[in-house]
Amino acid sequence: MRRSIAPLRDFLHRESASGVLLLVAALAGLAVANSPWSGTYFSTLSASFDIGSDSIYLKLTTLKVINYALMTIFFFVVGLEIKRELTSGHLSSFRSAIMPFLGAVGGMLVPAGIYLLIAGREAPSGWGVPVATDIALAVGLLGMMGTAVAPPLRTFLLGLAVIDDIGAILIIAFIYSTGVEVSWFVFSALAVIAIVAIKKFGVTNTSAYVVVGALLWYGLYRSGVHATLAGVILGLLTPNQPKVNPDLHDEVDGSVSVIEWLEAKLHPWSSFVIIPIFAFANTGVVITATSLESAMSSPVAWGIFAGLVLGKPLGIVLALVLAKKSNVGDYPAGAGVGQIAATGSAAGIGFTVAIFIANLAFDEKALQDTAVLAVIVASVVSGLISWLLFTILASRKSK
Repeated sequence: MRRSIAPLRDFLHRESASGVLLLVAALAGLAVANSPWSGTYFSTLSASFDIGSDSIYLKLTTLKVINYALMTIFFFVVGLEIKRELTSGHLSSFRSAIMPFLGAVGGMLVPAGIYLLIAGREAPSGWGVPVATDIALAVGLLGMMGTAVAPPLRTFLLGLAVIDDIGAILIIAFIYSTGVEVSWFVFSALAVIAIVAIKKFGVTNTSAYVVVGALLWYGLYRSGVHATLAGVILGLLTPNQPKVNPDLHDEVDGSVSVIEWLEAKLHPWSSFVIIPIFAFANTGVVITATSLESAMSSPVAWGIFAGLVLGKPLGIVLALVLAKKSNVGDYPAGAGVGQIAATGSAAGIGFTVAIFIANLAFDEKALQDTAVLAVIVASVVSGLISWLLFTILASRKSK
């Protein structure tokens, strides 16, 4: 018996369900960091270990294993979803892709600009933090709103979040990677060529791709380019072609592609295991009267907060209003400016990727903690604003 799947429905369902677990894990991280067990929590995360010799080595901590290794699987799933959307999903045609694309661009440029206006003099490197959207929480929020949200808005937000992820990946690759070691970067490029070659020769053995993918990860780790990008590269290189003898059945078209098969296998692990672990490990900020006072007076915190809460919806609304007047793509059917603003506020839930970038953008632990705290507060406020706007608009429509 083969298990039936519906790739888009299953993806949205898992993202929605994992949003609740993500919030629980984040709250648990905050609670433990401010409890009598905080010493054990932080010492466990900072525990270090070295593997290898002087020339071939890994120097990691528990936190780096989570942020470098486990998150590679998360970014692999992201890469798979990007590839599926671009080849056979909502972003596969110009008119269907242009509105989410323009919305995502507006939703990245305006928050980055607002951050630089507020905190550009003190910490300009943090501009990448408020550009991110958390697919799980944003899509989950719209799913919880039920009929108050028109279906076209859900697909629009999914497309926007996918493009947003592409932008965040490019920012991580080109802005927040350290000085590149050319020799190891060449090694990584050769690993990519090897993957393309074995794919061209028709190799279907998963183990071969895992081995070469591990070499790619290590090459990026040593090169200074963030190692998690190996997951994105592998996801984008995965062929969108029928899987031979799959153990799944696609309810939509009857054919299961390699991408759909991998997503069905890995997405539950990413959503229900890896992301909660990441949230638990990265939201452990010690909150004291001093730290709160410091955050309240910090341009970094206010730049991130304003970028997510105000910049995201403003950028998305402006981009879509201009695009609609230009008639360049398919505007979400039945959605007014209010619904677009509410959707934009949902996109202001940065969380996972925003926290990930925050830890790359700042070297000082105090600034990292301030940024993470700002992301958490801004994401909660953005979610509440989105819920409130959708509720008000739905009640007006029903009268």
